Parts: sequence; C-alpha cells; structure tokens
Amino acid sequence: MEKGTGQIQLGTEEIRKSPVPIEPACKIKRIRLVIAYDGTDYCGWQIQPNGITVEEVLNKALKRLTGEDIHVIGASRTDSGVHALGNVAVFDTTTSIPPERMSYALNQKLPEDIVVIRSEEVPLDWHPRYRDVVIKTYEYHIYNAPVQNPLRRRTSTFISFSLDVDKMREGAEYLLGEHDFASFCNVRTNVEDTVRTVTDLQISSDGPEIVIRITGNGFLYNMVRIIAGTLIRVGRGFYEPERVKEILEARERTEAGVTAPPNGLVLVGIDYGE
Repeated sequence: MEKGTGQIQLGTEEIRKSPVPIEPACKIKRIRLVIAYDGTDYCGWQIQPNGITVEEVLNKALKRLTGEDIHVIGASRTDSGVHALGNVAVFDTTTSIPPERMSYALNQKLPEDIVVIRSEEVPLDWHPRYRDVVIKTYEYHIYNAPVQNPLRRRTSTFISFSLDVDKMREGAEYLLGEHDFASFCNVRTNVEDTVRTVTDLQISSDGPEIVIRITGNGFLYNMVRIIAGTLIRVGRGFYEPERVKEILEARERTEAGVTAPPNGLVLVGIDYGE
C-alpha cells in the first residue's frame, strides 16, 4: 500500500493475472411470437395514421421492454375489428432476455386484449409470410337467434333470421379445392393471381352458434368474409346451394354476397409445416 494514499499498487504481473472481465456484445437474434388478440378496439394489425393498431401496440411494448426501436413483421395483416388466436410475428433484437421467456416478459407490458402465447428464436432469415408452406385457418362465428347475446356481440355476427345450416354446407362444398376466387375478393385488391386452394371448409352448429371454419394456402383480401356473406345468403334461402358454383365460375365480385362484418372473423392459426 502506498503511504498516505490508502490505495494498493499492483505490479504488472499481478494485473496480467487479474484482468477486468469484459461483457461480450449481445448478438442479434430473431424472435418469433404467436399472438392472440381481441381486435374490436383496434384499426387492424398494420400501423395506420388514423387509429391505434395491434402492430403499433406491440412495437411500443417491445421498446419499453428492451429499450430498442423494434418493428415487428406480421404474418397476417388482419383488418379492423378482426380477431386472432394464432397470428405470427417476428422481430430482431439484441436483448439478453431468453427468447422462450420473451412472451412472459412482454405480456407484462401489453393490454389485456393482446396476449403473446409463446415465443422462440428462429433463424435470422425466417420470414412469417415468405415460406414454402403457409397454411392458414380462419373461423367465422355467427350467433343465430331471435335476440342478440350481449356476451357474443364482440366476437360473432348476429343474425336474427333462421339459417339453414345443411344448405350452407351444400354450398360450401363447391369452394373446396383450387379455384379462381376473383368473385370472393375485394375489388380494391391489387393482385394478379386470384387462384387459391381451400383444403378444408366445415360448418358446425351448436344451438344458436354457427361456425364456418376454412383452411387454405392463402386468402385474398376479404375472401373469408365474402365467402361467409355468400353462405349466409344460402342459409337464408336467397341463393340455392348450386348458386355458389355459378358465383365462383363468374369471377366477378358483384355476383357474390356482401362482405360479412369483421367482428365474426378470427384467424385461428398458421401452419408452416415445421
């Protein structure tokens, strides 16, 4: 100890033997999230200038959690009022939070109507929309009774007129397989190829609750809601089931039924064949 200083003087050899540890820089990693949300109070998934969106809320929550400016990339850009049980998003980060624990940490920063179901690390080039296999499943929920159920109003479409579910199922059969779904596509859609494959389409009913469940390799803008609107017209007797085949072959939006309201639609999940 040097006299009068109270400091210990280390020799060169002692310093060499006792180096100060240096924290290694955290590497960048990509984390995948599976997200569920009640879309009622949001202007859809994608950031909009005129209202709050799910993507915006996630970005802000991640910034509060990690201190980084993060912009998530979503698999499905759901519309205003549409719900999800299994949308998928990714983001890049250098945070030290373990990827599998990210869901728990992030949920502490999110509102109650958005929940991260699970999180995991994926390769840096993994993209939720551009994969060899992307199979999506949607459900459209209908509450069919003389009087609305207030507990179902946010997550189902209320129809007071009786629906013939058997006829709806007959009409749905014509939509299975690979077809040009131009008749079931919003006219503002800027896509050249309107051919899609519907691998499964089932309609179940339990009392007043009717669920149209549809699975396919991709969906055009408003496609599921237009299919739902068309099958509802079949159920009410405005269209015969065979009319669905004619609508499909017409490849003309004006031939199909109305676009059903968004509150009945939920993105159930996305299968990447992993």
